[in-house]
Amino acid sequence: MLIYACISAHGFGHGSRSAAVLAALQRLRPHWRLVLSTALPPSFLATAFAPLAVQHRPCRWDVGVLQADALGSDPAATLVALEQLEGQLPAQLEREAAWLRAQGEPVLVIGDVPPAAALLAEAVGAPLIWLASFGWDVIYRPFGGRFEAWAEHCLALYRRGDLLLECPLAMPMPWDIPRRRIGLTAGEPRLDLEGLVRQLQLPHEPDRCALLTFGGMGLALDPALLGLWSQWTFLGHDPALAEADNGRVLPAEVRPLELMRHCSRLITKPGYSSFCEAMSQNVGIHLVHRDGFAEAPVLEQALRRHGQHRLLSRADLLAGRWQLDQPLLPPSGQPLPQDGAGSGALAITELAEQRGLG
Repeated sequence: MLIYACISAHGFGHGSRSAAVLAALQRLRPHWRLVLSTALPPSFLATAFAPLAVQHRPCRWDVGVLQADALGSDPAATLVALEQLEGQLPAQLEREAAWLRAQGEPVLVIGDVPPAAALLAEAVGAPLIWLASFGWDVIYRPFGGRFEAWAEHCLALYRRGDLLLECPLAMPMPWDIPRRRIGLTAGEPRLDLEGLVRQLQLPHEPDRCALLTFGGMGLALDPALLGLWSQWTFLGHDPALAEADNGRVLPAEVRPLELMRHCSRLITKPGYSSFCEAMSQNVGIHLVHRDGFAEAPVLEQALRRHGQHRLLSRADLLAGRWQLDQPLLPPSGQPLPQDGAGSGALAITELAEQRGLG
């Protein structure tokens, strides 16, 4: 049995979510073969998917939204990239379909969440499961103009799936296919926390440690801002953090998730996987407002309902007004279930068995 996962390279969050579900799937079915088909960088895959036994097929299946930086979108460049990819997909589809047929074993396709995964699944006669908290249809439509046609194109492809694993914190997904709602899809820490604390020379009090991270693109911040909060220690992957006495640069192979057990707060942009990880580790989120991406206000509203938080503007962030001296605001609703990876993996095995694949 071969699981072929088409994973968006729009951001690291798609890869992190897929990694959590596929890790749970490999525990359930260790003899199944996992193939990652994605343009995410190998360095990220090696960290996010360790220690899973996976094979990498370097393919780009979608564009997502090109970004000017971690908080800004570039619609014009996105349109150009969409048209370029559309011209490249037929050859890639033919090549990957031929490779899958040559493997000589049953195939199930998982899409997180490139619409073109539907074309590949149909080409090889394989079932298709979407793992999603949104589709590119609802992201593109608010841009208007030429994006309307792309939104309709994406929606038509999403409706050709067999099952939607609907993650929490989700946008509307009117795809008219069977769905299974699942809980938070957070990964699990794997590294020795005490060793990391010693290596990074962190204070022993987690309530004075904060993660400062803005996803794969990062966000250039003046390291002098850390001096405004000299009683705190800040951790992240930005090399500029090393310029501040109270900044610590995480080694490339260390996920922020590994240090959440030793941090009380996370300063970040709206991001599904970051929210999942912080909520699963009971870390308060200082959320920086983001414009120009339809998922951002949905995540902000969900954070108010389900997570401890403070809300920052971009101006607040750049001026160092980070509110770390303020108590976290409690959620207005209940915590979200944390069994998303396991329940998602179980749903995959059930569909495979129903189709006589597993």
